[in-house]
Amino acid sequence: MEIHLRPEHERLIQRALDSGECQNPDELIGRALELYESQEEWLLNHRDAIDARIREGIEQLDRGEGIGEEELDQYLKRLKGK
Repeated sequence: MEIHLRPEHERLIQRALDSGECQNPDELIGRALELYESQEEWLLNHRDAIDARIREGIEQLDRGEGIGEEELDQYLKRLKGK
């Protein structure tokens, strides 16, 4: 299999190698694939709960229970600060 990487991906790989996080590109790609698989498995296992939360949020918005854009921006800024 031949893989062509975008320059930004090559830079990320090189940064990880330079930091000593991984010894070679194969190790890094292996770790990335393991993480990808675990995230996909988590999403599959939690799909019903995620869908229910989304439906709940849409219902709240339909009832006018949402918050305004400015208030949302402030809330997100506070979350990022934690």
